[in-house]
Amino acid sequence: MDTGLVAGQMHIDGDELRSKYLKFFAERGHAVIPSASVIPENDPSVLFTTAGMHPLVPYLMGKAHPAGARLVDVQKCVRTNDIEEVGDSTHLTFFEMLGNWSLGDYFKEESITWSWEFLTSAEWLGIPKERIAVSCFAGGLGVERDEVSYQVWRKLGVPDERIAFLGIDDNWWATGDEGPCGPDTEIFYDTVGQPCKNGPACKPGCDCKRWVEIWNNVFMAYSRQAGQVLDLPKRNVDTGMGLERTLAVLSGVETVYETSSFRPIVEALIAKSKYTEAEIRATPDLLRALRVVSDHLRTSVFIIGDERGTAPSNQGAGYVLRRLIRRAIRFCDTLGIPAEAWVATHQVVIGLFANAYPELRQNAERIAHELGVEHARFDQALKTGIRLLSKDIEDLKAAGSAVLSGESAFKLYDTYGFPIEFTVELVAEQGFSVDMEGYERRFAEHREASKTEAAKSGLADLSDESVRYHTATHLLHAALRNILGPHVFQKGSNITQERMRFDFSHPAPMSKEEVAAVEAWVQKAIDAKLPVTSESMSLNEAQNSGAIGLFSDKYDSQVSVYKIGDLSMELCGGPHVANTMEIGKFKIAKEQSSSAGVRRIRAVIS
Repeated sequence: MDTGLVAGQMHIDGDELRSKYLKFFAERGHAVIPSASVIPENDPSVLFTTAGMHPLVPYLMGKAHPAGARLVDVQKCVRTNDIEEVGDSTHLTFFEMLGNWSLGDYFKEESITWSWEFLTSAEWLGIPKERIAVSCFAGGLGVERDEVSYQVWRKLGVPDERIAFLGIDDNWWATGDEGPCGPDTEIFYDTVGQPCKNGPACKPGCDCKRWVEIWNNVFMAYSRQAGQVLDLPKRNVDTGMGLERTLAVLSGVETVYETSSFRPIVEALIAKSKYTEAEIRATPDLLRALRVVSDHLRTSVFIIGDERGTAPSNQGAGYVLRRLIRRAIRFCDTLGIPAEAWVATHQVVIGLFANAYPELRQNAERIAHELGVEHARFDQALKTGIRLLSKDIEDLKAAGSAVLSGESAFKLYDTYGFPIEFTVELVAEQGFSVDMEGYERRFAEHREASKTEAAKSGLADLSDESVRYHTATHLLHAALRNILGPHVFQKGSNITQERMRFDFSHPAPMSKEEVAAVEAWVQKAIDAKLPVTSESMSLNEAQNSGAIGLFSDKYDSQVSVYKIGDLSMELCGGPHVANTMEIGKFKIAKEQSSSAGVRRIRAVIS
């Protein structure tokens, strides 16, 4: 990106750009609203907030917003559909979107005029007018060509040679197949300063690298329903300006990774690499790896540290988070960055963004814990998984095959915790592919079997949190028998993602000292990082081995016996963590009576 005409013109960081943007529109009657959570609330259709307009859909559809009809915000966004593109100059998985909104108030002329003023006025951003070009909607879906926007741009002084009319694929914005939509006008920055070989045709829409989109003004006056484009009750404006791309333009740097929103993170990671910055920049694979680990760390911190933050898991948003962390750790290996050093760099991210997003500082302990636990999980699985996958690839080569079986791919996921996308990436690097149909078939079989296991084990669901609690009940059972005596036996359990409830035989209330001793016993077992293993055997063999099984009528003739080091051995249908270190901090919240001769413990882990 040759931004020479702007380089050095404005030294501005993310905090300053956010402040300027909010101030500009607040002075024009917009209410400043806070960023919504990056994990949508009450919206099962998406895992993350992917655009600035996402939290405002009900108001774009006609509902009155409590702050009024003019709004401005800076929205946290996560978008992972382009994850393979991360590493180029512009693609990110987490980004900030500056947006201003009109809910049935002003429309095209005011929106375009204010965008132009904010970008080009010396009082605000001062971008040279001759470096800006725009696109307008060429028509389609029963909506006419956008002559109004064109005339506004011409009145502002943008010449015809820097105005392009583009079709539905480029200048029509929609939330999805259904919902609010409309034509847009997009604003581009000229990174080169002269046309490419296409001459006069080199304007927005050209396939050269000259134009970078920095702002999008959507005129959301329609809604798509059952394939029809219908008028909304009100004409709305939804704008979005990417903070990182705009910083790159203002700072005169080549990529978003050179902006103030990234540079401290990048520098901290370079310092921990076995390569120098010059070596990394001279080697495309190393440079891409550096950008990936920087991007994925920033995104992981925002997902975990969000007010509705999640932990890595095997489903939903947690699964995406797990993939980001593990993918980053893999690229750390390319750079010679110790994974624990990558985890520790989360402190740089928090320091960089805590002023704008104080929830990151408030949740700093949780961020550190979840990143550390996931690193430990993956580190344990990685060595074995890579070795097995390498053997599978050698077998494919020997057999003259180019496709890894679905069964092998599923084993890597089920036994060693490899996301399927991760396996696909690794084998693709060797010129192979994965039998995805076979993998999906095995995954479906596994899901049905897991439902049965969960029902047997008293779990409300199969989330990582519930699985951690389930393993903790085994340790609690062993601790109670160790502290109170062998008369203790489990009488039932109930497990959710938030807590565990454990009933056991005991004739009297526990003393404070006994509760403390049990809690300490369980935590010591967790901190010992004991392996959790299972073995299939006959019911008689299990009973003769000393395994505890209180609900033998629930089991078939062949049973699974789970061992936690040398501390616990029980008949159980699973599922469990692979190592006690995954459980975290154990705390008994309450000990009380359940029924005659039965006590109940409620406990939480963090």
